[in-house]
Amino acid sequence: MKAGKHRLLPLNLIGLLASGLGGLIVGALLVSSFSAASTSFAFFKPDAAHPQTTPMQLKAILHYATSKVVPQQSLAEIRLSFDVLVSIAPCNFLVYGLGHDSLMWASFNPRGTTLFLEEDPSWVIGILKNAPSLYARPVKYPTRLSQASSLLSTYKSEPACLPGNASLRGNNRCKLALSDLPREVYDKEWDVIMIDAPRGYFEDAPGRMGVIYSAAVMARARKKSGVTHVFLHDANRRVEKAYAEEFLCKKYLVQGAGRLWHFEIPPALSNDLHAATFC
Repeated sequence: MKAGKHRLLPLNLIGLLASGLGGLIVGALLVSSFSAASTSFAFFKPDAAHPQTTPMQLKAILHYATSKVVPQQSLAEIRLSFDVLVSIAPCNFLVYGLGHDSLMWASFNPRGTTLFLEEDPSWVIGILKNAPSLYARPVKYPTRLSQASSLLSTYKSEPACLPGNASLRGNNRCKLALSDLPREVYDKEWDVIMIDAPRGYFEDAPGRMGVIYSAAVMARARKKSGVTHVFLHDANRRVEKAYAEEFLCKKYLVQGAGRLWHFEIPPALSNDLHAATFC
């Protein structure tokens, strides 16, 4: 999600944000074109749940109308997450990664909780300097990408990693469990989880092994009704693909676009807790 991967903002995305969010101000239900095929959809309708635009949304309009850098995700990829957020916001939205796209994600979840987790503390300071209203926390990841194969082949030998015993907070026995995240991560049930970090493209990078495993544990532990929506970016990469198939499960993969996969993971059933695998 960092600056090196950004590109010029497509004009149709500027129009999408400006017209869609601006429609909240005038109280209209707008329909905007996303592609040359003129595929369109409705934005938030101003009603009791969304009576007026939020300051975050106005900041997003200003930012994306004037900025030359945008997120690494394509328009088609963003559309998948946007459609889900439109349908369920306000919700609890957990995003692994912080960047120039963060105002966009937060504005798609008006009056909800959107929490960003970022591995680079200096990057958190830099982004929050320009967007202080974002809710972000620095985190440390205990793994390295070079460990991906061994962790995947050995996790079943550790009872604390298996579905029946899987937990996160304080679970130091399972190397894949993110056991030391900020307290607020564990205190909420997350309706949507976006995995677009940490870095996973060189051997000493943290890799996304623990994030993918932990997202599966969170989703399976859900007590509220409905599914947990998990979006995984860079699903074309070997590690992300292997870990998604092991923990997020192909049977829960509902759609994809470009390098983004969308899973809908239901809470675990009582008999699932005795299973030897997540899928």
